[in-house]
Amino acid sequence: MIRRGLVLAMFAVVSMCLVHPSAGLAQEKKKADEPSNNISGTYSFLRDGEFVQVTVEDGQVSGYVSRFGNTESDKDQFIDQFFEKASLKGNHLSFKTKTVHGVWYEFSGDVVTTGSKQPSQEGYRVIKGTLVEHAADAKGSDKARQRQAEFKSFPSDMSQP
Repeated sequence: MIRRGLVLAMFAVVSMCLVHPSAGLAQEKKKADEPSNNISGTYSFLRDGEFVQVTVEDGQVSGYVSRFGNTESDKDQFIDQFFEKASLKGNHLSFKTKTVHGVWYEFSGDVVTTGSKQPSQEGYRVIKGTLVEHAADAKGSDKARQRQAEFKSFPSDMSQP
């Protein structure tokens, strides 16, 4: 009788652990880490050859924009601008890059998965939103240019685990 009571008590404890709210959080984190739900990867940027690299690890977002310079001093040189701040809440991504040669970017938008494509295809994921390009003029004043932007994912390498 005591054994049966212990078994029932253990069953109750295990059952409570399975339905406890923190168990759901662990399942959400595991789901976010699955390749199909992880937005980490390389996306197109504004011009051919330019890209945005987004990395999500342990809920932290990092990355950079790799673009061609467009001022006299850096015309057509490759410039990497790392994220100064970035966040991902649900499917909403925002980032601000560090300033390089008087230029920095701010972005706010949503990451969507294209249902008709596979991860191995370009545009499986698309980041759509508002991009603001800031450029300091000779006097140091900020000239901001806002536009709607769409960044398409590059094909993922399916050979990696």
